[in-house]
Amino acid sequence: MEDIRVLIAEDDREISDLLKKYLERELYRADVAVNGEEALRLFDNNSYNLVILDLMMPKIDGIEVCRRLRNQTNVPILMLTAKDQESEKILGLGIGADDYITKPFSMGEVVARVKALLRRFLILGSEGIAQEKTMIRYKGISVDLKKYAVHVGGEEIALTAKEFELLKFFVSHPEQVFTKTQLFRHVWDSHYIEDDNTVMVHIRKLRKKIEADPSNPQWIQTVWGIGYKFTGDPDVSS
Repeated sequence: MEDIRVLIAEDDREISDLLKKYLERELYRADVAVNGEEALRLFDNNSYNLVILDLMMPKIDGIEVCRRLRNQTNVPILMLTAKDQESEKILGLGIGADDYITKPFSMGEVVARVKALLRRFLILGSEGIAQEKTMIRYKGISVDLKKYAVHVGGEEIALTAKEFELLKFFVSHPEQVFTKTQLFRHVWDSHYIEDDNTVMVHIRKLRKKIEADPSNPQWIQTVWGIGYKFTGDPDVSS
């Protein structure tokens, strides 16, 4: 595999130096930008596989940097946020960030998040799933994209068309956190969500059909204050 290059956009030198050190231990190449302008300039002049982006950046803030990057690329963006930045966190995910991590954080957790995002982007494909793939399998659940069939524990589960599209979107983007607005935009193909309960109702119905315990879901998990994500162990035997 070719060299993996990561852009770290963080104005705190202590944090950025540690991130760079830990990423380079994983044999990733890492560049550091100390403000939003420099981050955009570096991204324009180089080829990166992932961006670690702090929300509180001088000159151009992280939200605007995220918006501009997402207009030109689909590389994974991992946001760094403070605990009191929930509204910015939701906004960042809504305009295209792939995941977030809250300060203070452990470097091990950041590296784990980076690896998960890179795996989805580089191995499963830039759209979250290889184009030729028609079957997505996790331990205990499989989704046949061609036949529109779902099996849980070997038993076929009957889903409505919208429930299937929702599950298909989730399993195609494992570990990625989505807001209700993002899910509505992608699954219902609309930017305007008329009823805020639409997504929650469909997720509740989907959980009842695929989860052993819908109140304690194994796959479709709630990320409190943000939205939802799909978590599952890939079935490597398939």
